[in-house]
Amino acid sequence: MNDNTKSLKKIAATVYLCQLLTFMLAGAPLLVGVAINFYNKNEAVGTWIESHFDWQIKTAWIALAGFSIAGILFEMNLFLSVATLISTVTLMVYRIVIGWNALNSDKSVDNKN
Repeated sequence: MNDNTKSLKKIAATVYLCQLLTFMLAGAPLLVGVAINFYNKNEAVGTWIESHFDWQIKTAWIALAGFSIAGILFEMNLFLSVATLISTVTLMVYRIVIGWNALNSDKSVDNKN
């Protein structure tokens, strides 16, 4: 593994950590993580780590959409709001675990490489 790949892997690991910290520190770490992804995305193009950056960005968008929908539903229907929140958190945990495991195995998330 060359130095650029090692650096990108550390960046991807940092973003997975930010996504995990979202559960303890509200939404700020999620936004920091996705900003890191967008800032470094061009360096990852053409590497197996590019799939992790794409996966992490998609995870952030899913989480933001799910949390927003849960917030909107809170005023209308508490049950639907809680169900949406639980679904969003479950999907987010799933995506963090799958991504982090693939990263630690030096594999792309989509298993093409």
